[in-house]
Amino acid sequence: MATAAFETPKLRSYPVIPLVQAGAMSHLKPFVASEPIQKALGFPGELVEDWQAKAIAKMGELLGKYRSLRVYMDACVHCGACSDKCHYFLGTGDPKNMPVARQDLMRKVYRRYFTFAGKHFPKLVGAVDLTREVLDDWYSYYHQCSECRRCSVFCPYGIDTAEVTMAAREIMDSIGMGQKYSNEIIGKVHRIGNNLGIPGPALENTLEGLEEDTKDDTGLDVKFPLDVKGAEVLLITPSADFFSEPHVESLIGYAKVFHAAGISWTLSSMASEAGNFGMFIGNYEQLRTIALRIRQAALELGVKRIVVGECGHAWRVAYSFWNTLAGIGAGAKDPFAIELQQQLDLRYKQPTHICEFTDDLIQRGALRFDKDANDARIITFHDSCNVARGSRMGDMPGGQFVIPRRIITSVANHFHDMAPQTIGEGTFCCGGGGGLLTDDLMELRVKGALPRMEALKNVVDEHGVNFMATICAICKAQFTKVLPYYGFNMSMVGGVHQLVSKAIRLGDR
Repeated sequence: MATAAFETPKLRSYPVIPLVQAGAMSHLKPFVASEPIQKALGFPGELVEDWQAKAIAKMGELLGKYRSLRVYMDACVHCGACSDKCHYFLGTGDPKNMPVARQDLMRKVYRRYFTFAGKHFPKLVGAVDLTREVLDDWYSYYHQCSECRRCSVFCPYGIDTAEVTMAAREIMDSIGMGQKYSNEIIGKVHRIGNNLGIPGPALENTLEGLEEDTKDDTGLDVKFPLDVKGAEVLLITPSADFFSEPHVESLIGYAKVFHAAGISWTLSSMASEAGNFGMFIGNYEQLRTIALRIRQAALELGVKRIVVGECGHAWRVAYSFWNTLAGIGAGAKDPFAIELQQQLDLRYKQPTHICEFTDDLIQRGALRFDKDANDARIITFHDSCNVARGSRMGDMPGGQFVIPRRIITSVANHFHDMAPQTIGEGTFCCGGGGGLLTDDLMELRVKGALPRMEALKNVVDEHGVNFMATICAICKAQFTKVLPYYGFNMSMVGGVHQLVSKAIRLGDR
């Protein structure tokens, strides 16, 4: 690994609140999206001349559309409960990475243009004009938020910084100041069907190769079907599962589960991507357009169930928004949504997370495992933010925490949780979520991972943990990059279904 241009934080005993370092991360900004990237999504190609007036108008539109945003602007009393809860503040010490201060970047502008006191007595209420300097601060610090929502867990008023971040990003997109990484990915989904821009023939060849590799390993014809009409299950999974370690190991695990259970399934070349970066930029139109690809694929293939693979924000979007965005689950009322409701088998949850799917089979005794196959691994589990705080699994409160751990302990003998204050609803973010998984933000990603790395080191030292399982593609990609900065092996991270794949018994083998 090349030498970093920044200093990696030293691991400490958790928790340690850092000394404030004003402006420590003010230099860090992601690349701005180019004109072709912006225009392909219907955004201005560059910063418009009357950007200030249009930004204020857009803010007014969002305040009218989302009542929660106005509440968040008005409700904060600056109690400080959130101040030390953000992993980016803990890792960087920059006070503008305190959630309250990050919110205030927008709140001060809101007061100036949308409150009586701010219009007439701005200095008395801390109101500021939307200047280019303020806009630059927005661009920097609203791209130093992973929208993980940890701060909201501790806020006595329930203020959600993620929604503020999404609103700020949508405003910036509307005036031609979008982020290259997120908007480029959204464009790939529109053009090709997945975040990584894998064309159909390449996807088909990849799946054929996985069939060959799995047969060499198991002696069995485990299929990785594509565009099979009449299959019972449509699997929607992150595109990272198709091409890279450790992600592909989980895809192999899914296929083995379907094979062992005798359930027909398929992937879709048109809608091969579960992730939806429309949520990261806060744009409803992009969010819905991406979701509609999945509805179209489900209708064309005639499936009865839709299952979502190991991706945190994909599951959050599916669980929380697919019903009204695309009619997957009850909600949407347009003719195609009604047609889909009639097609899907409503005896099953629509959609279903792959962990729910596998856990149900385990609880019914439909799968067999050799737990000793995973004995080389001493395992811990990282709760991914969007699963932990933005969704649920199963029929029990906290099922999103119970079910993945229940799967792990069904397929492995050695499991140890990290410290209670670092998991579950209060879990720390991996540091790369929310559209920040880009090399131009590597310094932020490394420093933002500090709290999780500290919690990991504790279980490594106490229990000899050598494998951290997670159910999010972004978490897997982030950790493989940042683990070496902290002295850990990049292969230490993997998926829950990677463990399932290792232990599952197929046929006589």
